[in-house]
Amino acid sequence: MSNSSSLNEFLLLAFADTRELQLLHFLLFLGIYLAALLGNGLIITAVAGNHHLHTPMYFFLLNLSILDVGSISTTVPKSMANSLWDTRAISYSGCAAQVFFFVFFMSAEYFLLTIMAYDRYNAICRPLHYGTLMGSRACVKMATAAWASGFLNALLHTANTFSIPLCQGNTVDQFFCEIPQILKLSCSDSYLRELGVIVVSTCLAFACFVFIVVSYVQIFTAVLRIPSEQGRHKAFSTCLPHLAVVSLFVSTGIFAYLKPPSISSPAPDLVVAVLYSVVPPAVNPLIYSMRNKELKEALRKLIQLVLLQQQ
Repeated sequence: MSNSSSLNEFLLLAFADTRELQLLHFLLFLGIYLAALLGNGLIITAVAGNHHLHTPMYFFLLNLSILDVGSISTTVPKSMANSLWDTRAISYSGCAAQVFFFVFFMSAEYFLLTIMAYDRYNAICRPLHYGTLMGSRACVKMATAAWASGFLNALLHTANTFSIPLCQGNTVDQFFCEIPQILKLSCSDSYLRELGVIVVSTCLAFACFVFIVVSYVQIFTAVLRIPSEQGRHKAFSTCLPHLAVVSLFVSTGIFAYLKPPSISSPAPDLVVAVLYSVVPPAVNPLIYSMRNKELKEALRKLIQLVLLQQQ
């Protein structure tokens, strides 16, 4: 295969070879996908429909849920369809679209998590200025910046990746089109331009990570100074879900892209990809709803309303 212009499709990595295991994979991913849609859908509806939750924290949570639905919808349905119909193929344009939307949603989510850390910092460390710093207009601007940054990042990576000549076949060693796996198909030294873009993105991601860490160091310092135990518990309850989501997002992403080459093989790479691309969107709604009384109450009322309408 001389270059990428002759490619019509890519072949994705299959989870299993036997028909029974393919159907098991389909059912497992279907369950996870439906759980992610249900959990994030409930949060989006609850926040949008309850005026008590029209605050900066829940506004950003609504955006996070939308991004989670987008990211899991980019990868899982195609993988389920391939298992159901016993195929591995994805079109060239479909692969490019998958790369773009996956990078877009994941980048925007990471930027949004950074903004959410800033929101928690202002709420706990600068409560007197919180209303001014986190007004509705400021929140919309920050959320728009996260979405726009994700879009530009995805556009840059997709354009660079798919302008590189591909000479190593069309088999992608992953269950979805992932940039590192596509770069393995490139001609020698032709991937250096995209590698430079990845280095810049990594530096930006590291800067966001440092900002989150510094914010939480100051948050925990401020919380520990609160004299009442009830006050400390309330402050922690608004921070721990976000911290748990950040930890899950960052740890799985770091392990996926910075693991030693010695443990890089199709089977472990497949498992790690599931951990960072499929599990967080399904688990995030559970993390946020477990320790948040206001959100749990809003979800309870929403479910009761739906059940009453069905009767």
